[in-house]
Amino acid sequence: MASQGVASMFALALLLGAFASIPQSVESIGVCYGMSANNLPAASTVVSMFKSNGINSMRLYAPDQAALQAVGGTGVNVVVGAPNDVLSNLAASPAAAASWVRSNIQAYPKVSFRYVCVGNEVAGGATQNLVPAMKNVQGALASAGLGHIKVTTSVSQAILGVYSPPSAGSFTGEADAFMGPVVQFLARTGAPLMANIYPYLFDTTVDAFYTAMAKHGGSNVKLVVSESGWPSGGGTAATPANARIYNQYLINHVGRGTPRHPGAIETYVFSMFNENQKDSGVEQNWGLFYPNMQHVYPISF
Repeated sequence: MASQGVASMFALALLLGAFASIPQSVESIGVCYGMSANNLPAASTVVSMFKSNGINSMRLYAPDQAALQAVGGTGVNVVVGAPNDVLSNLAASPAAAASWVRSNIQAYPKVSFRYVCVGNEVAGGATQNLVPAMKNVQGALASAGLGHIKVTTSVSQAILGVYSPPSAGSFTGEADAFMGPVVQFLARTGAPLMANIYPYLFDTTVDAFYTAMAKHGGSNVKLVVSESGWPSGGGTAATPANARIYNQYLINHVGRGTPRHPGAIETYVFSMFNENQKDSGVEQNWGLFYPNMQHVYPISF
């Protein structure tokens, strides 16, 4: 965005267009709980914040012990990540995947795990590990009697080579090579694809992902938006007012779906807190809350 005025015009366009309808329910909304900070509240306090704000789903980028202990038995659904740095190990060894599942899933029987997200925006040569790692983790979950927990991965919107019009949606040439096997795995197992989506042309991008997946026999694979949001500081158009406009209408919108795919879109707002150990600038200012637990701007779930 070139200016705050452009950002406000964009948000107004969302209000008048794609984001105009208020859904009957926003049960499809969760929030990403990032931890790249040295001043965050205790995990038990954070879980209480999820509950008191009516946030029913949490995305963890790694299996943090304190967070998993705190969220167990609360009814908050959890997406837990197997981070990129463990992918090669998970891909190489079913035994390693079984050990990871024992330590990070089976060890927390009270947690309502929704998905295991194997890798986040994996790129380059590491993509060769994606499907083998996903298969091994899925096999370990099934062997442990936890086959109801779906295994997926989270990709960047940047893997779309064409997104407009959405009917022409396709992956980039580089992404197409690894996304074919990923989509086929998801189609076989009934798991969704997770995608981190920029705060631009939300509906168009979601629909383009569906078109791109369908080109690989994935016409029945659902899309989960694993990140979307707007920063409140650190750059042009990054203000609390603009962040509130985008995120509130995102929350209001996703229960309705897109023109081509009506129905709730499971979506995770990025993110719970401003994180002071990220790169300076906008990267530190995506939070709905300050580390002192105060709202960055008013928002309702």
